[in-house]
Amino acid sequence: MTDASMPAPPGRAVGGVSEFGPWIEESLRLATECLRAGDVPVGAVVVDAAGQVVGRGRNVREECGDPTGHAEVHALRDAARARGSWRLDGCTLVVTLEPCVMCAGALLQARVDRVVFGAWDVKAGACGSVWDLVRDPRALHRVEVVGGVQEERCAALLHDFFAGRR
Repeated sequence: MTDASMPAPPGRAVGGVSEFGPWIEESLRLATECLRAGDVPVGAVVVDAAGQVVGRGRNVREECGDPTGHAEVHALRDAARARGSWRLDGCTLVVTLEPCVMCAGALLQARVDRVVFGAWDVKAGACGSVWDLVRDPRALHRVEVVGGVQEERCAALLHDFFAGRR
Protein backbone atom coordinates (compact mmCIF):
# COMPACT_ATOMS: atom_id res chain seq x y z
CA MET A 1 0.00 0.00 0.00
CA THR A 2 1.14 3.51 -0.68
CA ASP A 3 2.73 5.65 2.03
CA ALA A 4 1.98 9.37 1.73
CA SER A 5 5.26 10.28 3.42
CA MET A 6 7.31 8.69 0.65
CA PRO A 7 7.93 10.39 -2.69
CA ALA A 8 6.56 8.75 -5.80
CA PRO A 9 9.02 6.27 -7.30
CA PRO A 10 10.49 6.97 -10.74
CA GLY A 11 8.13 6.72 -13.68
CA ARG A 12 5.59 8.83 -15.43
CA ALA A 13 3.40 9.81 -12.52
CA VAL A 14 0.14 11.67 -12.90
CA GLY A 15 -2.17 12.96 -10.24
CA GLY A 16 -5.91 13.02 -10.54
CA VAL A 17 -8.15 12.47 -13.51
CA SER A 18 -6.36 11.92 -16.79
CA GLU A 19 -6.75 10.21 -20.10
CA PHE A 20 -6.87 6.99 -18.08
CA GLY A 21 -9.74 8.16 -15.85
CA PRO A 22 -12.55 6.00 -17.26
CA TRP A 23 -10.42 2.88 -17.06
CA ILE A 24 -9.27 3.51 -13.52
CA GLU A 25 -12.94 4.04 -12.61
CA GLU A 26 -13.78 0.60 -14.00
CA SER A 27 -10.82 -0.86 -12.09
CA LEU A 28 -12.06 0.79 -8.88
CA ARG A 29 -15.53 -0.65 -9.48
CA LEU A 30 -14.03 -4.13 -9.84
CA ALA A 31 -11.92 -3.59 -6.72
CA THR A 32 -14.99 -2.86 -4.61
CA GLU A 33 -16.46 -6.21 -5.72
CA CYS A 34 -13.59 -7.90 -3.85
CA LEU A 35 -14.91 -6.69 -0.52
CA ARG A 36 -17.83 -9.17 -0.48
CA ALA A 37 -15.41 -12.10 -0.47
CA GLY A 38 -12.91 -10.50 1.90
CA ASP A 39 -10.28 -10.17 -0.80
CA VAL A 40 -7.84 -7.27 -0.95
CA PRO A 41 -9.66 -4.71 -3.12
CA VAL A 42 -7.69 -4.61 -6.35
CA GLY A 43 -9.30 -4.37 -9.78
CA ALA A 44 -7.81 -4.34 -13.26
CA VAL A 45 -8.78 -3.90 -16.89
CA VAL A 46 -6.90 -4.50 -20.13
CA VAL A 47 -7.51 -1.88 -22.81
CA ASP A 48 -6.59 -2.42 -26.47
CA ALA A 49 -5.00 0.17 -28.77
CA ALA A 50 -8.45 1.39 -29.84
CA GLY A 51 -9.38 2.16 -26.23
CA GLN A 52 -11.76 -0.77 -25.80
CA VAL A 53 -11.75 -2.82 -22.60
CA VAL A 54 -10.90 -6.38 -23.66
CA GLY A 55 -10.26 -7.93 -20.24
CA ARG A 56 -11.41 -7.48 -16.65
CA GLY A 57 -10.21 -8.94 -13.39
CA ARG A 58 -10.31 -8.56 -9.64
CA ASN A 59 -8.57 -10.25 -6.74
CA VAL A 60 -10.07 -13.68 -6.00
CA ARG A 61 -7.40 -15.26 -3.79
CA GLU A 62 -9.70 -15.72 -0.79
CA GLU A 63 -12.82 -16.39 -2.83
CA CYS A 64 -11.17 -19.13 -4.93
CA GLY A 65 -8.33 -20.21 -2.64
CA ASP A 66 -5.94 -19.38 -5.48
CA PRO A 67 -2.53 -17.84 -4.69
CA THR A 68 -2.33 -16.59 -8.30
CA GLY A 69 -5.80 -15.03 -8.10
CA HIS A 70 -4.59 -11.47 -8.55
CA ALA A 71 -6.66 -8.93 -10.48
CA GLU A 72 -3.94 -8.43 -13.09
CA VAL A 73 -3.61 -12.16 -13.86
CA HIS A 74 -7.37 -12.51 -14.31
CA ALA A 75 -7.59 -9.41 -16.50
CA LEU A 76 -4.72 -10.67 -18.69
CA ARG A 77 -6.34 -14.12 -19.03
CA ASP A 78 -9.68 -12.53 -19.92
CA ALA A 79 -8.04 -10.30 -22.54
CA ALA A 80 -6.10 -13.21 -24.05
CA ARG A 81 -9.34 -15.20 -24.40
CA ALA A 82 -11.11 -12.22 -25.98
CA ARG A 83 -8.28 -11.58 -28.45
CA GLY A 84 -7.56 -15.23 -29.13
CA SER A 85 -3.87 -14.80 -28.38
CA TRP A 86 -1.60 -14.66 -25.36
CA ARG A 87 0.23 -11.75 -27.00
CA LEU A 88 -1.33 -8.54 -25.76
CA ASP A 89 0.91 -6.14 -27.66
CA GLY A 90 -0.72 -2.77 -28.15
CA CYS A 91 -2.60 -3.17 -24.85
CA THR A 92 -2.53 -1.27 -21.58
CA LEU A 93 -3.19 -2.82 -18.18
CA VAL A 94 -4.96 -0.40 -15.83
CA VAL A 95 -4.98 -1.48 -12.17
CA THR A 96 -5.71 0.13 -8.82
CA LEU A 97 -2.43 -0.99 -7.19
CA GLU A 98 1.12 -1.25 -8.52
CA PRO A 99 1.64 -4.85 -9.69
CA CYS A 100 3.67 -7.30 -7.62
CA VAL A 101 6.55 -9.44 -8.92
CA MET A 102 4.24 -12.19 -10.18
CA CYS A 103 1.99 -9.75 -12.01
CA ALA A 104 4.90 -7.74 -13.41
CA GLY A 105 6.27 -11.00 -14.82
CA ALA A 106 2.89 -11.75 -16.37
CA LEU A 107 2.86 -8.29 -17.99
CA LEU A 108 6.25 -8.98 -19.54
CA GLN A 109 5.21 -12.42 -20.76
CA ALA A 110 2.01 -11.05 -22.30
CA ARG A 111 3.96 -8.29 -24.10
CA VAL A 112 1.70 -5.56 -22.69
CA ASP A 113 2.88 -2.11 -23.82
CA ARG A 114 1.91 -0.05 -20.77
CA VAL A 115 0.81 -0.42 -17.16
CA VAL A 116 -1.22 2.34 -15.53
CA PHE A 117 -1.95 2.13 -11.82
CA GLY A 118 -3.32 4.13 -8.96
CA ALA A 119 -1.55 3.43 -5.68
CA TRP A 120 2.17 2.73 -5.41
CA ASP A 121 2.96 -0.41 -3.37
CA VAL A 122 6.00 0.48 -1.28
CA LYS A 123 6.10 -3.01 0.24
CA ALA A 124 5.78 -5.31 -2.77
CA GLY A 125 5.53 -3.20 -5.94
CA ALA A 126 7.51 -4.35 -8.97
CA CYS A 127 6.96 -1.43 -11.36
CA GLY A 128 9.22 1.15 -9.77
CA SER A 129 8.79 1.24 -6.01
CA VAL A 130 10.52 -1.85 -4.56
CA TRP A 131 11.58 -3.50 -7.82
CA ASP A 132 11.33 -2.35 -11.41
CA LEU A 133 11.00 -5.61 -13.30
CA VAL A 134 9.00 -4.22 -16.21
CA ARG A 135 11.77 -1.78 -17.17
CA ASP A 136 14.75 -3.97 -16.38
CA PRO A 137 17.23 -3.70 -19.26
CA ARG A 138 17.81 -7.47 -19.11
CA ALA A 139 14.15 -8.21 -19.89
CA LEU A 140 13.17 -9.23 -23.40
CA HIS A 141 10.33 -6.70 -23.32
CA ARG A 142 9.84 -3.39 -21.53
CA VAL A 143 6.63 -1.86 -20.30
CA GLU A 144 5.87 1.86 -20.01
CA VAL A 145 4.87 2.75 -16.44
CA VAL A 146 2.29 5.39 -15.52
CA GLY A 147 1.73 5.50 -11.78
CA GLY A 148 -0.33 7.63 -9.44
CA VAL A 149 -3.56 7.85 -11.46
CA GLN A 150 -6.31 8.56 -8.92
CA GLU A 151 -3.73 7.55 -6.32
CA GLU A 152 -5.59 8.94 -3.31
CA ARG A 153 -8.83 7.11 -4.14
CA CYS A 154 -7.07 3.83 -4.88
CA ALA A 155 -4.93 4.06 -1.74
CA ALA A 156 -7.95 4.98 0.42
CA LEU A 157 -9.81 1.83 -0.66
CA LEU A 158 -6.84 -0.28 0.42
CA HIS A 159 -6.24 1.69 3.60
CA ASP A 160 -9.87 1.30 4.67
CA PHE A 161 -9.78 -2.43 3.94
CA PHE A 162 -6.67 -3.04 6.04
CA ALA A 163 -7.73 -0.67 8.83
CA GLY A 164 -10.74 -2.87 9.41
CA ARG A 165 -8.50 -5.92 9.87
CA ARG A 166 -5.88 -4.53 12.22
